[in-house]
Amino acid sequence: MPRFRYDENLFYEDSPTFWPGPDDVEAFHRTLPGFAPTPLRSLPALARELGVAELWVKDEATRLGLAAFKVLGASYAIHRHRLHHGTGPTTFASATDGNHGRAVAWSARRLGQKAVIYVPRGTVPARIDAIRAEGAQVIVVEGTYDDAVRRSAKEAAENGWTVVSDTSWAGYKEIPQWIMEGYTTLFREVTRQLAGAEPTHVVLQAGVGAFAGAGGLFYAREGRRPVLVCVEPIEADGLRASVAAPGGIRRLPAGSQRSIMAGLNCGMPSLLAWPVIRGSFRGFLAIDDEYARAAMRRLAAEGIVSGESGAAGVAGLLAFAGEPELAAARAKLGLDAGARVLAVSTEGATDPAGWRAIVGTEPPVAG
Repeated sequence: MPRFRYDENLFYEDSPTFWPGPDDVEAFHRTLPGFAPTPLRSLPALARELGVAELWVKDEATRLGLAAFKVLGASYAIHRHRLHHGTGPTTFASATDGNHGRAVAWSARRLGQKAVIYVPRGTVPARIDAIRAEGAQVIVVEGTYDDAVRRSAKEAAENGWTVVSDTSWAGYKEIPQWIMEGYTTLFREVTRQLAGAEPTHVVLQAGVGAFAGAGGLFYAREGRRPVLVCVEPIEADGLRASVAAPGGIRRLPAGSQRSIMAGLNCGMPSLLAWPVIRGSFRGFLAIDDEYARAAMRRLAAEGIVSGESGAAGVAGLLAFAGEPELAAARAKLGLDAGARVLAVSTEGATDPAGWRAIVGTEPPVAG
């Protein structure tokens, strides 16, 4: 297995398909108990190592005590669903590799509703325990994340439950759109925290693409045009495979979907997110797990507790800086001494045992 794969986006449009995000997203999030913006950290020493002018990392380890950004999407989507479809008793169902399912369960519990969460076999016990601690029923599915998505949709239809998925498919787009809109609060916070500074580059990790798509939507809506770069596990690089396919048609990854970057272990890209990503991202980099481990250790040295998926954006930057075969791509993207780069650590130590084994110390208490 190679250490990386890279593809330039030949379908880049600089004017991606997007919808105007509503103005109530951040206002809604401010109503959540304990809500506060997460820190944006400047890492000058790491920026010098990477050969860029500045590096900012948005640190999501403290987001509402859930140690991940996913609650921004799940809570807003459930809020919008209740506005449109009523506030009666509802069971919310979702598939997850961990963080999204916990966010759905937390949002349901806060409203006195039920949640049933489907996880693929191999999901680490700590993430399952965190979902159950929110009062949800957890069902372990044999197979991959995509298998869990299919089973959650099937059993939700049979039982009259509402699916809250951050991926979308034919006939299922409303809730995934609200989830993507919910994620834009993170980028709104970054804009205020930068106080007039602008990133020239934004490096975002991706699973099905909802988070990356939210970044594409936000910067298109704001009229900003930083260079957007997508990072995926080499074992689950459905977006890179899709941009490399004839016509840029969605494709499944060829890998096992068994990366340590568990939140990115996804198959088919989201039907809703893919056109946005294809129209707004310049480059697609898939990396092996060693880069994620290295990024976790490097971020820990800077005082940032970042899980395997959380560190993926910085892991991609380490690959760009360290792989001679990526020099041409780096130059074409402009990742040079003048670049001002934003990355997002999307989760904290959501698998404490895994973090301990990789970093070599005890992680702080999540949240």
